[in-house]
Amino acid sequence: MALRPGARAWAVWTVGLIAYVVAVLHRTSLGVAGLDAQARFDVGASALASFAVLQLLVYAGLQVPVGLLLDRFGSLRLIVSGGLLMAAGQVLIAFADGVTGAVAGRVLVGAGDAMTFISVLRLVPFWFPARRVPVVAQLTGIMGQLGQILSAVPLAVLLAGRGWTPAFVSAAAAGVFVALLALVALRDTPERRINAGPPVTAAQVGADLRGAWLHPGTRLGLWSHFTTQFTGTVFALMWGFPFLVAGAGVSRETASGLLTVFVLTAMAAGPVIGVLAQRHPLRRSWLVLGVVSANAAGWVLVLAWPGRPPLPVLVLLVLALGLGGPGSMIGFDFARTFNPPSRLGTATGIVNVGGFVASLLTILLVGVILDARTGGAAAYDMGDFRVAMSVQFLVGAVGLAGILRTRRLARRRMAEEGVIVRPLREVLAARRAH
Repeated sequence: MALRPGARAWAVWTVGLIAYVVAVLHRTSLGVAGLDAQARFDVGASALASFAVLQLLVYAGLQVPVGLLLDRFGSLRLIVSGGLLMAAGQVLIAFADGVTGAVAGRVLVGAGDAMTFISVLRLVPFWFPARRVPVVAQLTGIMGQLGQILSAVPLAVLLAGRGWTPAFVSAAAAGVFVALLALVALRDTPERRINAGPPVTAAQVGADLRGAWLHPGTRLGLWSHFTTQFTGTVFALMWGFPFLVAGAGVSRETASGLLTVFVLTAMAAGPVIGVLAQRHPLRRSWLVLGVVSANAAGWVLVLAWPGRPPLPVLVLLVLALGLGGPGSMIGFDFARTFNPPSRLGTATGIVNVGGFVASLLTILLVGVILDARTGGAAAYDMGDFRVAMSVQFLVGAVGLAGILRTRRLARRRMAEEGVIVRPLREVLAARRAH
């Protein structure tokens, strides 16, 4: 492969990126419609949270099966299928007037979303030289968050102006568009339009799953993704908009602006974190721990603030949360470097489970706590959110313990293979001595 990717590689990546942008639009559409959904379906916080939890449960539950299908059938077919599934789900939601239709729609959205990101990520090693993969992967994850801007601004405007059905029909049309675009313009590899792997057998599935899971580097990727990604996903997917409007007391327009700042921060931080991961591959876990610390510090500042936090404090929060997406991409880099190409889809799927399991648990817990404090009424204040959002610290502590344990195991495995990772304090001390 050439050291510099050509225009063809960037064109294929752009098509995949557009598919991922639209997938993020679908994923986060319920977040900006949260208060509207409560009114339309006459449900409380727990029931509303269950919509997002079900979507994430489907997403997380399908990651490993989709990873296996990806290794077998390639990116093109899964991206097309994912776009059509998400479009069908949004059509169901657009015309639903009860909980059943909304639930079915979110299941389809979750299934289509599950097929998209890891399929796009799978394209990168085929089209770009290995030394560029960490940065391009970061660009994929971060540029994809433009979908959050599409849900936070245009979709929110459609909801406020044209209403529920036109807004979600428009989102469905975007899903059909990306499926057609991928069908026309996407290629799995430079050599083949469709890069099919060998037939999937039970023995091969078991071997790939065991091999990927038993390597501590894969589990380090999972726990890194678990801990860095969940708080930003909870904010963008479900509780950020209600927290900002009902808890912090800002206008809907200001809340949309803050969600946009969240996305722009992630887009700016992604390339920086990608370059750092590329240049210092033995220190990637320290980047992860830095992101986790920033996320925790942002929430401590906001939740400990007496009364409603002012706008500058909310800006600091979204700046901190914006680092979570780029930080979670390091988990996929662990999967890539600790696994052979033949099981990369499987390992990537395992890693991608982490953040979404943490997210769905947190979304559900926040909803349960809000309902317990308000008796099921959608009349929240900052005190309610202060208690509910604090559950994130418990989830983060579990993830942090997982990172520290699997990092130790991964370094032990690397030492057995002849790669010694010196403690960071020793490296810094040696530099000071010189």
